[in-house]
Amino acid sequence: MALTRTVVVAGAGIGGLTASLALAAVGFRVVVLEKAERLEEAGAGIQLSPNASRILVELGLKDRLAPRAVTPEAVSIVSTRAGGEIARLPLGEAAAFRAGAPYWVIHRADLQAALQAEVNDHPDIELRLGWQFEDVAKHAKGLTVVGRRGTTRQQDLAVALIGADGIWSSVRSLLFPDVAPQFSGLIAWRGTMEAKALPREYTSPRVQLWMGPNAHLVAYPISAGRQINVVAIVPGTWNRPGWSAPGDTNEIKDAFAAARWPATARLLIGAVDGWRKWALFTLPDIGDWHADSVALLGDAAHAMLPFAAQGAGMAIEDAAVLAKALSDSTGENIAGIPAALKRYARMRRARVLRVQRTARQQGRIYHLTGPAAIARDLAIRAMGPQRMLARQDWIYDWRV
Repeated sequence: MALTRTVVVAGAGIGGLTASLALAAVGFRVVVLEKAERLEEAGAGIQLSPNASRILVELGLKDRLAPRAVTPEAVSIVSTRAGGEIARLPLGEAAAFRAGAPYWVIHRADLQAALQAEVNDHPDIELRLGWQFEDVAKHAKGLTVVGRRGTTRQQDLAVALIGADGIWSSVRSLLFPDVAPQFSGLIAWRGTMEAKALPREYTSPRVQLWMGPNAHLVAYPISAGRQINVVAIVPGTWNRPGWSAPGDTNEIKDAFAAARWPATARLLIGAVDGWRKWALFTLPDIGDWHADSVALLGDAAHAMLPFAAQGAGMAIEDAAVLAKALSDSTGENIAGIPAALKRYARMRRARVLRVQRTARQQGRIYHLTGPAAIARDLAIRAMGPQRMLARQDWIYDWRV
């Protein structure tokens, strides 16, 4: 395949690997630069709602993912103020049929391993582990993208460069050097446990959400139901950049030790053997996601709070829209690439901004206290599970 059909993707996370598969599916050769020597995901789960799983299935990943994923039967919403469950939103096979794609919960490592295996099997994708994106130069033939491994540098002639290298993106720092991630004042604690270590009633296939004063807790099964993933969100000042760091078990236990937290929540917190924590950073609206033949994708463009469970979903959607926009730029003509990337950004920005706002709003709702929490619980009960679930249709029913 001609060099002028090459796209370089910086970053081999969920968004970068999905983008490489989507681009290869429409005829591009793809080079993926990843600074890590091997791909390793921290022990944590991820929710793939139908808008995201639909894309992965269309890319041929169903057989790799389905055996490792769990299809939850429901989302159970628990209010610590009310002392119990206030709503149960039905999911399961019926919801998957309605949306035309499954709702999966899965271990991040399983998702990344499936994506990497699919990438490794594709003849038009080259995954270079241990290679850091360093620089890019524009010229009449397209772009020259420079990657570095130690003191060795390699240049690739490409029609486009896609920055899928996360919230601390090196590509974004070249395009928009004044844009910096902003600490949210919240810290996410993540841990897993073996499902067999808990009583059966605590391990049913459902997503559990506990809402409490200034904190909330989410738990769901992963690894084909063998493990339970737990995420606790609490305020704090620790704001070290990065994906995760070791967390003090006693610190998170103390945060949930108050009597106002249900015994089930405290049991889950206590059953996790080892905790990892990461400071939640977001990005302001950067306006443009591209410059000429360089564009951003996923957290590099729009890092958001995880309270809509759509961070990975938006990156996966980005990948599909990006490939669709670039697929019109065929043959040896590269003149249409900047316009295609502009079109991609325009197609994505409004939806992503709405999801970002929804995530922020839901975080505030989860953490309400006093009379506001009472009003929240009454509103959820009055709305009922079907209307609550229907409020997610605009997210789940999206298609490229």
